[in-house]
Amino acid sequence: MLRPRIIPSLLVHNGGLVKTVQFANPKYVGDPINAVRIFNEKEVDELIILDIDATVQRREPDYELIRNLAGECRMPLCYGGGVASVSQVERIVSLGVEKVAISAAAVSDPSLVAESAKAVGSQSIVAVMDVRKGKGAGKYEVWTHNGRVQSGWQVGDFARRMADCGAGEIVINSIDRDGTMKGYDLDLAKIVRSTVDVPLTLLGGAGSLADIGSLIEELGIVGAAAGSLFVFKGPYRAVLINYPNRAEKDALIRRSMSLV
Repeated sequence: MLRPRIIPSLLVHNGGLVKTVQFANPKYVGDPINAVRIFNEKEVDELIILDIDATVQRREPDYELIRNLAGECRMPLCYGGGVASVSQVERIVSLGVEKVAISAAAVSDPSLVAESAKAVGSQSIVAVMDVRKGKGAGKYEVWTHNGRVQSGWQVGDFARRMADCGAGEIVINSIDRDGTMKGYDLDLAKIVRSTVDVPLTLLGGAGSLADIGSLIEELGIVGAAAGSLFVFKGPYRAVLINYPNRAEKDALIRRSMSLV
């Protein structure tokens, strides 16, 4: 039975894990492999790991890191960063990664998503859209290269293009909400949900389990991803990897789904 997924999202920068605020000011939060081991123990639904250096540095994915992460990970793993060719997608999947995230390369060449889906299956291809609110009501624009380059795409149009190309999932990452812990942008979520019917995951803004509940109430079966919520604790944002236990998670999903 399909059910909402609650997904920690981790950023790799200079070989370590960091957390950003609106895609800036990365704060070191720990070692990637150690974080995966802790999340294994907490039985998380899925894990997203994004290398935020690879694309801006114009380099290939770090295959050694990917191999080590996949070897440790006991939950489905989605990896992104620097992916720009079908051969790279195939290599990452061969290392034991269930899903490959494509972002900037999907903007510059949407056919890469279609070709990758044919090569490894749609279920393994995730299109990531980094989105910033534009001018005018309901206007959201897709950006790339860690929020530095404007793509020219409106979020609904690009989501539809990715779905048409065969993306098995779309991750909507709100630049404006990133690291703020002030709640998801539900207006953004509704725009994308009304445009496509492929599985969606929302990222950016979650500050509490109540925020995750609100997202599930709005969208139903959805991926609720978060970074700060699962690596910080308390008002002073002390680094502490955390995740709801099984009973807390089940109660949250049950309660939220009953209101859909």
